[in-house]
Amino acid sequence: MKPISVTELNKYVKNMIQEDGLLSDVAVSGELSNVRRSGPGHYYFTMKEESSLLRCVLFRGPAMSLRFVPRDGIRVIARGRCSLYEPDGAFQLICDSLTEDGTGKLFEQFEALKKKLGEEGLFNDSHKKKIPFLPKKVGAITSPGGAVIEDIRNVSGRRFPGMPIKLYSCPVQGTDAPPQIIKALRQAIAENECDVLIIARGGGSFEDLFCFNDEALAREIYNCPIPVISAVGHETDFTICDFVSDRRAPTPSAAAEIAVPEKAKIISDLELMRSRMRRTGEMRIDNIKRTLALLKARPVFTRPMSMAEARAQQLDGKALRLKALIDAAYAGGRSDLGHLKDRFHASDVKSALAAKRMEFAGTRGRLENASGEFMHEKTAGIGLLKGKLETLGPVNVLRRGYSLIEKDGALVADSDSLKAGDLFRVIMRDGGFNAERK
Repeated sequence: MKPISVTELNKYVKNMIQEDGLLSDVAVSGELSNVRRSGPGHYYFTMKEESSLLRCVLFRGPAMSLRFVPRDGIRVIARGRCSLYEPDGAFQLICDSLTEDGTGKLFEQFEALKKKLGEEGLFNDSHKKKIPFLPKKVGAITSPGGAVIEDIRNVSGRRFPGMPIKLYSCPVQGTDAPPQIIKALRQAIAENECDVLIIARGGGSFEDLFCFNDEALAREIYNCPIPVISAVGHETDFTICDFVSDRRAPTPSAAAEIAVPEKAKIISDLELMRSRMRRTGEMRIDNIKRTLALLKARPVFTRPMSMAEARAQQLDGKALRLKALIDAAYAGGRSDLGHLKDRFHASDVKSALAAKRMEFAGTRGRLENASGEFMHEKTAGIGLLKGKLETLGPVNVLRRGYSLIEKDGALVADSDSLKAGDLFRVIMRDGGFNAERK
């Protein structure tokens, strides 16, 4: 058998491990040991049991989504793919995720609720209310004991001395906490004293913070008419309350900084604005003064009569030009009138009228002759038509010995039109009589 190099063997084993379907996605539980964090943010650690060790690495990308700080002695569930680190031939697990052991089911519930409410639109930015710039009073929904309420009061007092903080006391851990938080939230809404509300609690494990992943609480925050700031846990902790609130703060102290403005800065900004307004006003007044000075120096104000005199000269010139145009038009009209008068006298009006009378008389005679001939022609035609009608008329037929038979005022054309017992009238040349068919 031909020997192979160590590098070739390690590469071969690494390829076999990576091609194995079971080892490409595996979840392993164990206790953390020898946890080290590199400068870029990668975690190197060992998962151990009583008799076994597993070398692991969690790179910076998935490490940014951790909800806890890895440290020795914590039991965890690591999910990832198995591999071989070729330089030293060490078998290792490259982790895609890391969760504290015992929180797996809770985390699945968290992800399921997050997906459900996200699809309903409860996390959309369009529904989030704006945090007021300068609230009259701030409400804090948290436990009355502990450092959280004191941190909020201290930060608020430092930023804006005298800002009232109203505490709405409630438990912030355990299964009984969600209904108590809802009760405190409803009390704050009913009193309507605060312009912004802070729901806060200090750091803790995923189980400790799980009361803020309650669906009823999330819907109550979504429907709250007062802007809500969520400050639950540390910066790396995320809850449903954070997603549905109008603003998330990494810590309760940061929530106080968001809710309460810095009084000294407001005063400084107001002074700066007043100074700018004063300078702007002075500049505008100076500009107006310069504009007035320029207007005052114009000839219309320094020598007002000079403009009137110039306008008077212009009017005189226009009046002279108008008079010249009128005179020219008048002279031209008189000339045209003289020419018309000469033409009128030069023509013989009486001769023209006599000629028109003679022309009219001739036309009248021709019209009378033409109408007489037309009437004569039409009268002769009517006489011919009358003779034809008399020749063909029924009276001439009766004169030749014929007779007509009428029944009910209508002529009888054939014998079938008369039935036995029918009455009819016989018309002859010199009269007529009634008869009945037998």
